[in-house]
Amino acid sequence: MTEAFALAALWLGLAVLSTILANHLRISMALVEICVGVAAGALAEHYFGPESLGANVDWLRFLASTGAVMLTFLAGAELEPSVLRTKWKEVTVVGVVGFLAPFLGCAAVARYALGWGTDASWLAGVALSTTSMAVVYAVMLETGFNKTGFGKGILGACFINDLGTVIALGLIFAPFTFKTAVFLGVSTAALASLPFLTKLLAKRYAHRTAAIRTKWVLLVLFGLGALALWSGSEAVLPAYIAGMVLAEAAASDHHWVRRLRTLTVGLLTPFYFIRAGSLVSIPAMISAPLVLLALLAGKVASKIFGLYPVIGRFRKDSKERWYYTLLMSTGLTFGTISSLYGFSHGIVSREQYSFLVAAVIASAVVPTMIANFAFLPRHLLAKISMLDEEEPVERVEGAAASIAEENGNEKEGE
Repeated sequence: MTEAFALAALWLGLAVLSTILANHLRISMALVEICVGVAAGALAEHYFGPESLGANVDWLRFLASTGAVMLTFLAGAELEPSVLRTKWKEVTVVGVVGFLAPFLGCAAVARYALGWGTDASWLAGVALSTTSMAVVYAVMLETGFNKTGFGKGILGACFINDLGTVIALGLIFAPFTFKTAVFLGVSTAALASLPFLTKLLAKRYAHRTAAIRTKWVLLVLFGLGALALWSGSEAVLPAYIAGMVLAEAAASDHHWVRRLRTLTVGLLTPFYFIRAGSLVSIPAMISAPLVLLALLAGKVASKIFGLYPVIGRFRKDSKERWYYTLLMSTGLTFGTISSLYGFSHGIVSREQYSFLVAAVIASAVVPTMIANFAFLPRHLLAKISMLDEEEPVERVEGAAASIAEENGNEKEGE
C-alpha cells in the first residue's frame, strides 16, 4: 500500500501543478494535464526507465477509465432533451459530416501518403475521425458554454460524431456477435427504466441516506461498462447515453451535479488526462516527425474543410463558426481507444500505434488552444453573465459555484 499511496501522491502532485499552470496560462486545465503528462512520462522514462511513472498499474488504469466514464456521463447529462429536439438538424448534420470527412480523409492519407496497409489505413481513419467529448466538455465547463444552446449544440454534435466512430469500428473490425446482442438488449432495458428508478430512489432516500443518487449512478455506469467491455464495446458509450437519459433529473438538482463534478474533476479526470499524455513516445515522434504531421494535418484539415461550410449554415458569426469547427477537430477518448484496439488485435504495429496516439493527443491540444486564444466568442460569454445577473440567485448558485470550482477559483459559501 505504501507504493500505491506514493504513486497516487505523485500523480495528484502533477494534477495540482497542471491546475496552477492552467490558471496562469488561462487555457483549459484538461489540455495542460495532457501536456504535463507528456513531459512527466518522457522525463520518468529517460531518468528512471520504462513504466517508472506507473501509467499501466491496474488501479491507476481503473481510476483513469472511471474518469473518462464519469466525464462522459456528465457531458450527456448537460444535453437537455428539449435543446436537442430544437437542434436535431444541426446536431445530426454536423455530427455526421464531422465523422465522415476525417474518416475518409485520414484513411486516404495513411494508405496513399504513408503507404500503410488497407486494414491499418481504415483503423487510422476510425481513430482520427473522433471528436473528444472529454476535452470539449471540460472546455465547455471552464468557459461556461455548457449552459448555452451554443455549447449544447457542440456537445450534441460530438455525440453523433463519436457514435459514428464506434459504429464504424464495430462494423469494420468487430463483427456483430451474440454478446453484442445481449449488450444491446440489456442496455436498452436498463436505460429505459433508469429515469423511473432514479426518481423513485431520490424521492424515497435522497434526503435521508448519504449520496444515494451518486452510488446509484456509479452502480449503473460500472454495470453497463462491464457489460460493454464483455461484448467488445467500450464503457464510455452507455455512460453518455445514461447521462442523456438522466438529463432532466440533473437539470432539476444543481447541487447533486456539482458534487459529481467535484468528484470527477477533482479526483478522477486528472488520472485520465495525465495518463493519456504519458503514453506518448517522444522518441518515436522525433524519429519520423513527418508521419505525425501528416496524420495530424489530415485530421484537422479534413475536419475544417468538411465542417466549416456546414457549420456556416447554422452559425453566421465568424468566431462562432471557427470555434465550433476547431473544437469538433479535437480527439482523445475514442481515438485512443480505437488506436489501442487496433494495436491489441494486430491491425497496426507498435510504431503505427505510437503515431496514431500522438496525433490523437496533439489534436486534443492544438485545435483547442487555437480556438481559445484566437476565436473565443466572447460576446456569448457576455450574454451568459447578463443572464446570470437576471436570474434568481437560488437558481444559478449551484451552477456558478461549479464553474468557479472547475477553474480553480472556489467560492464556497456564496
